[in-house]
Amino acid sequence: SMEALLGDAKSGGLAVLAKIMANWTSALYYVVAEIYSSASVGLLFWQYANDVVPVHQAKRFYPLFAQMSGMAPVLAGQYVVRFTSKSPDFRTSLHRVTLAVTLAGVMICTFYQWSRVYIERTESKKSEDTADGSTDGDNKPMKKKKPKMSMVESAKFLASSKYLRLIAYLVLGYGLSINFTEVMWKSLVKKQYPNPLDYQRFMGNFSSAVGLCTCIVIFFGVHVIRILGWKVGALATPCIMAVLAIPFFACILMGLDSPANLRIAVILGMIQSLLSKTSKYALFDPTTQMSYIPLDEDSKVKGKAAIDVLGSRIGKSGGSLIQQGLVFVFGNILNAAPVVAAIYYSVLIGWISSANTLAGLFKAQTEMQKAKND
Repeated sequence: SMEALLGDAKSGGLAVLAKIMANWTSALYYVVAEIYSSASVGLLFWQYANDVVPVHQAKRFYPLFAQMSGMAPVLAGQYVVRFTSKSPDFRTSLHRVTLAVTLAGVMICTFYQWSRVYIERTESKKSEDTADGSTDGDNKPMKKKKPKMSMVESAKFLASSKYLRLIAYLVLGYGLSINFTEVMWKSLVKKQYPNPLDYQRFMGNFSSAVGLCTCIVIFFGVHVIRILGWKVGALATPCIMAVLAIPFFACILMGLDSPANLRIAVILGMIQSLLSKTSKYALFDPTTQMSYIPLDEDSKVKGKAAIDVLGSRIGKSGGSLIQQGLVFVFGNILNAAPVVAAIYYSVLIGWISSANTLAGLFKAQTEMQKAKND
């Protein structure tokens, strides 16, 4: 067996690697699921939104987009709790999850096609109305397609623009920091709920709670960005994550010997993860996507593609790689909690600094764009 090939280690990094390789089909399933959720859905949707929403309407519509997306965890979580987790075994529960994901993918394709047809019909009508006696419609430049950029090309393009480098660090900062705390918290939840179906039920309820809180917070988040400005909205998420992680890490460092301590750590981690994700959907996503809008078309399209390649992918995969290295050194992620906490707050400090600098550049770019339009 694969476990025998890697040795008889019962714990530590080799044991984790052996389990992954022995169950490679399940591991591949979760890898594809992660790519599908973060890249195929999230990144492509926001790219499409940037293409069709003008900058003067972004403050009104972007938080609403996030609010609608907040309904998805509610429905998905309750589907898991009431249907998936009641399967006779874990294998059947995965089949039920896959069925729901497939249906959701078909719906995404259908709604996208309908929206494209509507936009093309509307633009065609406008062109016909303005084409009488003029050739403006013929001279209108075609919208650039999103280029496919390699890792090296993405790095070179980001290096050429301070503005884009700061956006990339925001995306990278969130991906790294949420991964550090979430992996550790989920390992605690697994200890409290060793049965896979019980764990699945707990995470389903957690997902629904994230969705409900997101919908509520976004209602106020619309006004936060509109009244207090982009800077407050961008700084809110890292500041919230920094404050809420203090009791969570403190509880882990004090020890998890008793069931009561484990339960408290799980609750603190749940609150930290819940509010971090809520602020991410309500404030981080809208402000990050708004930051692309004042850019010229070339920077917007290539910059978005570069950050998709480097920021988003390196964020989550980099956080996982760092923690996997710590598992090899310390035996498990909980033993590495002091190191994880140090890296976590280092990332947050850099994230806050980048958001503060980007706020000034965003304001300047927006004013320049308004001057050009006037």
